[in-house]
Amino acid sequence: MTERQIRLFGDPVLKTVSDPVKPTDDVRGLVEDLVETVKVPGRAGVAAPQIGVNQRAFSYNVDGKVGYVINPVVVELSGEPELMDEGCLSVPGFYFPRLRYPSARVAGEDLDGNPIELSGTGVMAQALQHETDHLDGKLYIDGLEKGVRREAMRLIRESDWF
Repeated sequence: MTERQIRLFGDPVLKTVSDPVKPTDDVRGLVEDLVETVKVPGRAGVAAPQIGVNQRAFSYNVDGKVGYVINPVVVELSGEPELMDEGCLSVPGFYFPRLRYPSARVAGEDLDGNPIELSGTGVMAQALQHETDHLDGKLYIDGLEKGVRREAMRLIRESDWF
């Protein structure tokens, strides 16, 4: 198990749609690394592309619950979308308001190929949507309102890490 370095905005892997994990793929090491990487304090989720792996898997760390899901698909979003301050490990140091559904449910599988579902409200719902977006090659800043996105891009370009 290794805590992996987070890829930053501008890395092409973050804008690439992730490949589904196949039953023949050995992803145990990937899942172990995702879980180890998400355990760092202040992290709610880490998607495989954020550690440079183009496969559909992510880990989460919300309200003391740490886990993972392989091949997640959003199966339900409910409630009226709300503006929530959101940040991303791949866009460090910034939080911007973006619309997210207050309740979300994803279906996927565990390491043995068994079906699992994750659902939640609040931060968990936000994490499920955010991490699944990563697997679809989307960053949270892609969903910002036009004026907010323009300002976000300006601030990101001026950041020390960009």
